[in-house]
Amino acid sequence: MPRGTLKRASTLPVWLSIGWRVLAVLGLVALAIGVHWYDRAGLRDNYDGNVSFLDVVYFTMISITTTGYGDIAPVSTTSRMFDALIVTPIRVFVVLLFIGTAYNFVLKRTWERWRMALIQRTLTGHILIAGYGETGSEAVDELLARGEDAGTIVVIDANPESIARAKACGCIVLEGDATRDQTLTDAAIERARAVIVTAGRDDTSILITLTARHLAPDVPISIVVRNEDNEFPARAAGATTVINPISFAGLLLASACTGPHLTDYLTDLASIRGKVALHERPVAPAEIGQPLAAITTGVGLRLYRDGEAYGFEQPQADALQPGDTVVEIVTTKP
Repeated sequence: MPRGTLKRASTLPVWLSIGWRVLAVLGLVALAIGVHWYDRAGLRDNYDGNVSFLDVVYFTMISITTTGYGDIAPVSTTSRMFDALIVTPIRVFVVLLFIGTAYNFVLKRTWERWRMALIQRTLTGHILIAGYGETGSEAVDELLARGEDAGTIVVIDANPESIARAKACGCIVLEGDATRDQTLTDAAIERARAVIVTAGRDDTSILITLTARHLAPDVPISIVVRNEDNEFPARAAGATTVINPISFAGLLLASACTGPHLTDYLTDLASIRGKVALHERPVAPAEIGQPLAAITTGVGLRLYRDGEAYGFEQPQADALQPGDTVVEIVTTKP
């Protein structure tokens, strides 16, 4: 997918942006009036033969906005060259400035509102990423590596630079505060497939999770917290999965002490780029009644039944039942 162009949001308020354009136009018009008045002897008034200051203002405005009516015309070489080399470019610049202003403040905004409304109406089954810092961007990269279409990933962040980076990856972006109901509603959270919360601060992430769970009671929510004490509040806020990268890093380091290859294997399992990967799926109809160890799509590790987890060594895994969820190790494509 073609990459977008990075953009930085303007920090100028709308009134100031419009104001400097108006001043630029007035400045160019004042310059043209001043030169025409200075060289008024090179102008001829075909109506009364007298070129007054008002005639100069009239002639300048008509020359800039149109090609003129011929009632006042430049007759000297200096006046003609000034009109040809200075007034004509001013006319083009003023027209482009007006067109650009109309596009930025009318057409573009109308188009963006219509486009966003269209996306909101058709957006469903998407993955919502709240926070596009280091962890959020890594999550997006991994999703893309797993074959997820960038058009099904919606990134919410209040930082314009983060939004620009997410947009460059092809994601749908929404600049705003993910702790607010309206922002998550605009991202169609109620129709999302999953929500990933990586706000960078535990308190903000928990508040986002609480808001998301309030708006979408059944959507799976995964959250990253960095303080072990916040794992329980995150689950209480409605998180389906709570990940503590510091604790996970500690597990990897401890595993490296007991075996030099354990960490490599765990990394393979976590990433789509490894030779093996963890896979979660519903039990297949043909597998019902069979033990978890008998599945042929991979190595069965665990099953989930009625919200409870059972390992392959437990008696509940001796016969798979309808509605079970299977967690297995599968090989990835070379």
